[in-house]
Amino acid sequence: MPHVWVRAEQRDNETRTGLTPSGARQLMDAGFDVSVEHSPTRVIADADYSDVGCQMVPAHSWPEAPRDAIIFGLKELPEDNTPLMHRHIMFGHAFKGQPAGLRLLARFKEGGGTLLDLEYLVDESGRRVAAFGYWAGYAGAAVALICWAAQERGEPAGPVSAFDSSTHLLNTLQAELVAIGTHRPNALIIGALGRVGKGAGDLCTAMGVPCTRWDMAETASGGPFPEVLAHELFFNCILARPGTPVFVPTDALTQPRRLSVIGDIACDPDSDFSPIKVYDRTTTWDAPALRVHDDPVLDVTAIDNLPSMLPLESSEDFAEQLLPTLLSLKEDGPVWRRAADIYAVHRDRL
Repeated sequence: MPHVWVRAEQRDNETRTGLTPSGARQLMDAGFDVSVEHSPTRVIADADYSDVGCQMVPAHSWPEAPRDAIIFGLKELPEDNTPLMHRHIMFGHAFKGQPAGLRLLARFKEGGGTLLDLEYLVDESGRRVAAFGYWAGYAGAAVALICWAAQERGEPAGPVSAFDSSTHLLNTLQAELVAIGTHRPNALIIGALGRVGKGAGDLCTAMGVPCTRWDMAETASGGPFPEVLAHELFFNCILARPGTPVFVPTDALTQPRRLSVIGDIACDPDSDFSPIKVYDRTTTWDAPALRVHDDPVLDVTAIDNLPSMLPLESSEDFAEQLLPTLLSLKEDGPVWRRAADIYAVHRDRL
């Protein structure tokens, strides 16, 4: 029977998990072994996993896990260049030519392991079986509004932090906007029909921000898209892939525009296919806004673990979506076979 080993995340500000205690209990009831690394930062306490019967193991001990254990985490592994021999379930960001991703693939190839990328766990129609997208959009829109409010005050955007719930986030953001006045910026969302776009749209609606909502039909022409520059906020909610149009070209910096904040929620700046060409690196919780032009001001916010701002809600939602697919590890279901095949294609291209 499969042995799922839940590793403790090692990235700053990453407290999410992809498996809740109730999900772990369902795996064990189906015959799985479940090991959970101790973590002082995980949003769900160690005791809750222990109480349902999980084997608790030391933090960051996964390199010594049995060879047949399936290591399950969310974000990056430490970049120590060690070969990777296990099967890993994680967001690898390794299949679009990203430099760090190529190094990760090389480690898997050397160690004989397999990357089962969470982004590429898809059903027969190609739709992802589980995604944090809604909460990424929700939090990403909130961060963009925080950056816009800082511009209105004539200040740099300060650090952002996690919230106990979406209600706490809304209350905090509303107080910040009310302190500025009655004006609300207008926003353009591209990818509005997807999970990410719906989350961004819901946050904007809650904050009284009027939105223009675009999806594939509105971008089918391939551009250019002057409407992006005509809005004060722009949210990119489309994953970068071959054929994605450019929404913000480099010359947008010097064009007449109302645009003052770009929320690149899809956040893939080092991909060749990025549709946002005015920046080249992610932003951080400590410094959420990257100033890319001064007069008129244009900031980009591109935090790549946005759902961690709402760690409990996003973890519970994602874990519920993923659990049926985790249970199908028992028979090596088609979702896992497709993911392994995708990994093999990219590994063999190295």
